[in-house]
Amino acid sequence: MEFGVTLKPDLSLDRLVALTKLAERMGFTYGWIFDSHVLWKEPYPLLTLMAQNTERMRLGTCVTNPATRDPTVTASALATLQLVSGGRMDLGIGRGDSARRVMGKKPTTLEDLERATILIRDLCEGREVDHDGTRIRLDWAPPHDLPAWIAGYGPKALEMTGRVADGAIVQLADPSLVGWCVGLAREGARKAGRGGGLWVMAAAPAHVGKREDVRERVRWFPALVSNHVVDLVRRYGESSLPADLTAYVRDRPGYDYTHHAESGSSNAAFVDDESVDRFCVIGEVEDHVAKLRALAAVGVTQFNVYLMSGDEETVLEAYGREIIPALRNASAGAVSS
Repeated sequence: MEFGVTLKPDLSLDRLVALTKLAERMGFTYGWIFDSHVLWKEPYPLLTLMAQNTERMRLGTCVTNPATRDPTVTASALATLQLVSGGRMDLGIGRGDSARRVMGKKPTTLEDLERATILIRDLCEGREVDHDGTRIRLDWAPPHDLPAWIAGYGPKALEMTGRVADGAIVQLADPSLVGWCVGLAREGARKAGRGGGLWVMAAAPAHVGKREDVRERVRWFPALVSNHVVDLVRRYGESSLPADLTAYVRDRPGYDYTHHAESGSSNAAFVDDESVDRFCVIGEVEDHVAKLRALAAVGVTQFNVYLMSGDEETVLEAYGREIIPALRNASAGAVSS
């Protein structure tokens, strides 16, 4: 299993650089950053700083979307960052949640997401594409691969992810639910005739300490996930989705995006302790190791720590010294089977 870390772009520049450096030193091999340009700072200058202050860590958006910027702009930004980083960039992309809704707009369609993912990857890797009837190419793009990760939960999104992406981003750390998502993505890959394994990222907050002492730090996360779950219930109906995914949103009130991904947010008032324990990775070191082993067993190849719940250095150091070494040889069962 590999380990990544996601930073929220509300950090000072100095702190963003310091945490990125520490994460690489502690053995994290991926560094990600949220993309929600109204709520927080623009991610691409921050990714430039991260690239200039690391040597080995792969970097990317977790996640961008097809509508905030024209996909050709995203491709150009990532191709430029390939030059800055020496070919260490990844694309993380989804339909758009906070970046769209905070402006009163809906997430984009799956069709637009699929089209944009392919276009961005092709342009960034130097291939010619048809963009609205015009053939274009980034002749200057360096000869580096751009792995594409797609974020989603629903059956159609996961099937599409298996069809076109290199990796799936699942914002959950519940092994049962992640396993359900892995199965749908793998089925999409199978139908498309794609051989080999699909990378699977489980992305969630992690906090080390007694559960009763740290739950409030991460209660915001199931509230964030609820935005996507509510969309899925509207689209598919509750009976078509796992009960473990939908039950906790029945009494969900509205959601204030100005307090998105915020520890202590009032958005999380409806979230019960059981959902916190299932969706996040909390507890003592041995609890983290056990849960991450369970995630690896259902196909997770990368655990991505959403590092925005306080005590960031402590979390990174605990992972680097005790948790990452214990999971270094954990293999992703569902991917390699």
